[in-house]
Amino acid sequence: MRHVLSTASVPAGERLDYWHEVIERTCVPLHITPDTDTPFRGRLTTDRLGCLQISTVEADANRVRRTRGLIAKADRAQLSVGLQGRSPGLVAQDGKEAFLNPGDLAFYDTTRPYSLGFAEHFRMQVFSIPRQALGLREADLHRLTALPLRPGTGTAALVASFLARLAAEATTYPPHIGDLLARNAVDLLGTLVAERLGRATAGTADSAGAALRLRIQSFIDRHLADPDLSPQTIAEAHHLSVRYVHRLFQDEGTTVSRWIQHRRLEACRRELGRGGPAVAAVAHRFGFTSPSHFSRVFRAAYGMSPREWRAMADPTE
Repeated sequence: MRHVLSTASVPAGERLDYWHEVIERTCVPLHITPDTDTPFRGRLTTDRLGCLQISTVEADANRVRRTRGLIAKADRAQLSVGLQGRSPGLVAQDGKEAFLNPGDLAFYDTTRPYSLGFAEHFRMQVFSIPRQALGLREADLHRLTALPLRPGTGTAALVASFLARLAAEATTYPPHIGDLLARNAVDLLGTLVAERLGRATAGTADSAGAALRLRIQSFIDRHLADPDLSPQTIAEAHHLSVRYVHRLFQDEGTTVSRWIQHRRLEACRRELGRGGPAVAAVAHRFGFTSPSHFSRVFRAAYGMSPREWRAMADPTE
């Protein structure tokens, strides 16, 4: 489903704060500094196809920074690919800067500080995938970020064209086709990365297995509220053996059950951080049937009880 958020109907004095909230809720928290004193204008369109989030940002000239403090606040482990549209841009990460002309691509990693700069009203399409999707080593991720990938080269031109069309037609695909296209996008990005890094393959992970694991992880995120979610139900939903599902997660150094619990705890932690519903209600919403069990595993994961975490976010509690 496509979501469109815009400052157009927001009072001029409140637009920048609203834009910060929009970007944080939809993408990741960022510090945003406009280049002019005029009322800020911004429009964000988002679509999701399987593991791929597509965000089209149109806004006035500004500079954005993702700092270590913001990363600690919301540690979404994503690898993003920016496709520069109208007007030039600049991306900086890991001690490198890339000047982007319209049509250029560049990778950046949300788990480390980066900045983006736009000297005039701009348009950029951002394609975000889970950080582990390409199976890259840390050293390769550092080599990859903030490097301009020009569309004049064959592979970059193919990838840029495919991604641009995918963004334009995202709402026309039924879910199962969208999921397949997202997997194709990951495979194409892997090919581009392999070419850029000068290797035959992008990392050691098997691309088919990595894509399937991402599908399953997306399925888990959509079914966290189901208390019966288990390796068995996951295997049945994907027409796989339970043994094979376990093997996919072993390749990531975890188990299916630990991954489910981790994602449930993360969802609860975010919800409790906003205040609002009681602890027991939040736990139940994300599939924990026993409040005492939820409290124990939450404390083990975060070093404090759910109630203490909630009180930090809501000092009036």
